[in-house]
Amino acid sequence: EGLLGPGVRVLLGGLFAAALLAAGEWTRRRDDMAAIAPLPIANIPAILTAAGTAVAFATVYAAYALYDFLVPAAAFVLLGLVALGTLAAALLHGPALAGLGIVGAFATPMLVSSERPDFWALYIYLAIVTAAAFGLARIRLWRWLAITTIVFALFWTIPCLDCGPSMIAPHAFHVIVGFALGAMLVVCGLLFGPPAEPGKAEPVSSGALAAYVLGATMIVLASAHDMAAMTVFGLLVLATLTVAWRAPSAIAAVAASAALVAVVFLEWAVRANPDMLVLPGGAMPGLAPGATDESVAAHLIAAAIFATGFVITGFAAQGRSIGASVPVIWAASAVFTPIALLIALYARIAHFDRSIPFAIIAVLAAAVFGWMTETVSRREPRPGQAIAAALFATGTLGALALAFTFALERGWLTIALALMSAGAAWIATRRPIPFLRWLAAILAAIVVARIGYEPRIAGDAIGSTVIFNWLLWGYGIPALSFWTAGYLLRKRGDDVPLRMIEAAAILFTVLLTFMEIRHAVNGGKVYADLAGLTEVALQVCAALAMAIGLERLRIRSRSIVHDVAAVLLTIFACLAALFGLLGLDNPMIWRIDVGGVVVNLLLLGYALPAILMLTLSRLAAGRRTRVYGHALAASALVMALAYITLEVRRIYHGPIISSGGVSGAEQYTYTIAWLAFGVALLAAGVTFNSQRARLASAAVIALTILKAFMVDMSELTGVYR
Repeated sequence: EGLLGPGVRVLLGGLFAAALLAAGEWTRRRDDMAAIAPLPIANIPAILTAAGTAVAFATVYAAYALYDFLVPAAAFVLLGLVALGTLAAALLHGPALAGLGIVGAFATPMLVSSERPDFWALYIYLAIVTAAAFGLARIRLWRWLAITTIVFALFWTIPCLDCGPSMIAPHAFHVIVGFALGAMLVVCGLLFGPPAEPGKAEPVSSGALAAYVLGATMIVLASAHDMAAMTVFGLLVLATLTVAWRAPSAIAAVAASAALVAVVFLEWAVRANPDMLVLPGGAMPGLAPGATDESVAAHLIAAAIFATGFVITGFAAQGRSIGASVPVIWAASAVFTPIALLIALYARIAHFDRSIPFAIIAVLAAAVFGWMTETVSRREPRPGQAIAAALFATGTLGALALAFTFALERGWLTIALALMSAGAAWIATRRPIPFLRWLAAILAAIVVARIGYEPRIAGDAIGSTVIFNWLLWGYGIPALSFWTAGYLLRKRGDDVPLRMIEAAAILFTVLLTFMEIRHAVNGGKVYADLAGLTEVALQVCAALAMAIGLERLRIRSRSIVHDVAAVLLTIFACLAALFGLLGLDNPMIWRIDVGGVVVNLLLLGYALPAILMLTLSRLAAGRRTRVYGHALAASALVMALAYITLEVRRIYHGPIISSGGVSGAEQYTYTIAWLAFGVALLAAGVTFNSQRARLASAAVIALTILKAFMVDMSELTGVYR
């Protein structure tokens, strides 16, 4: 009703806040009033103090926002003092007040607006708040308060990041001061930080450093890699290495820094090569080359410093910790960082073209990693040493793979990676590091994924020469490499990496065979739309031959991969014979020139598959289920009978057997041929004591008799009938 004016209201609010704070302090000193008996969880001093600080905060904000009694600077200072006072009171009154104070302190800059914001004042204020919050968290060992402070501080790095070069300095001041405060007060085992557990990473210690390195990363990216921003980023990364060297509790920050270094340099490479992210509608907006075009030399120097720093510290840290995770993280960062930097520099400078200088650098990196692997492997066993050695060995092979990538063109990279798999398997036999087996398998998986992208390996330059073309090198050498790797890995047991390698070896062998058949039949066009009788016949014969080889191999290796692959190839051959040779590509249906009288496509497409199926059924006898063997024998019988029938028709009708009727002589010839085939099967069954052959003979003779009565005699009349 206007009884109290704005000034009186503000005054009363301030007095009320002071009264609440005084009451809170008075009750804190009176032990008998610190809690209500029916509600023992009610902390009366903390409740009164929290209410007082909330009223004080609201009073100052009302004086500024509602009544315009305070200018922005004065309101900012008063609100900050209230928030800091709340944090100080939390030392006496517990975590609830600390939560209220930290929220109020970091919310104050959002509540006070200005037409000309002063970021230096903002970040000096935030530095004071951060120091107070970290100090309180250290004294009371409140991890949640440290985490909340880190999150809020990182949030305040975002405003006005892209406002121009003048904003780099205050933002850099914010992350540098925050990093220093975190290192002094939050990192366990360093300076004024909490006690550390030896040999273990501590999440808050690592997160505090990583958060401010992330803030520096955002400054670099927002400023388009300004040299001042890059300098700050580099200093924080090197400081992270130094802190983690002194305090292993912050070791996870080293891994985060390695990842952020890779992000910065890869973004720099993409920014200078916008066609790397080309979409159907063109390059993504905002990625055109800019200021980074003049910073190649600076980035080369920075990359050399980063790579050297991570490699030296990662190697020197081996054997210093009693925990396994610390040396492993050091080793992983030492391997990942230089390889990621090398890839980024290659993309930015060489534009993915062939580059011998980069290949030489990669070879030198491989030599360094190889020396580190040997040195660490020969030391006395320490926690994490085996994994670290495996990571250095991974770096050796990874650097060699990059060297091949930088120096070779077309499909040679696929061949190089496959040879790397065999090399990893060989090293695993000399240095029994478990991860090396997985590395060989991973390289094989990469090669398999590569052929999924371009099955021709070399693209259009595959060549037209039969057999001796790029398919032979692109599939044959990897297949040989994987078979060698499988042989080497099997010496130390059967596990998942071995099975992956064996699967890759079989896959490349099958693809080599099928692709060479397709290339030869279609005049070099492996992407031909249709497959004819010749191609299907060759593929069926090849699949059956490989199945026979795998059946014999699995007897010695007892490998589940060889077992399953043999069954899959057999199933493929039988389905291809059923739907291809007897169906879609049957020369009785389509106009197909089958060739000569004896040596023709019928021999290739029907007689040879029948022989191979029979051989496979005999090889599987006693080693697989009876159903499997009987199915193969039945398939062989069908293919043989089909060959005899089609061959008779070839004799009567010439190379094109799909046209023309069936004469009486032809009809009787079918019967005679079938009967002779049945008698031959019976003789074989008696000679070799084969029940399957005798049963097949009975089936063929019964079919012949049925044909004779139902077909041949159907046209007879009178006494002949």
